[in-house]
Amino acid sequence: MSRIQYDYVSDHTKFINEEMKKNPEWRIDQIKGRAIWWDKPQDVKQNETYASAKVPQKSYPYDVLFDS
Repeated sequence: MSRIQYDYVSDHTKFINEEMKKNPEWRIDQIKGRAIWWDKPQDVKQNETYASAKVPQKSYPYDVLFDS
């Protein structure tokens, strides 16, 4: 049985870690970017409205007469 290497770090991870050490201001840009795309306030009622308005998809959407 082979031994699992828990200390393995990929070349990509090494590269990113080195670049982050060279450019610590990237962390701030990373946080700003996350705020733009991911960290959004959620409106529960609006999400419920969207969920209730969904139309069930046909089993095969490319054949218009399949589910008739």
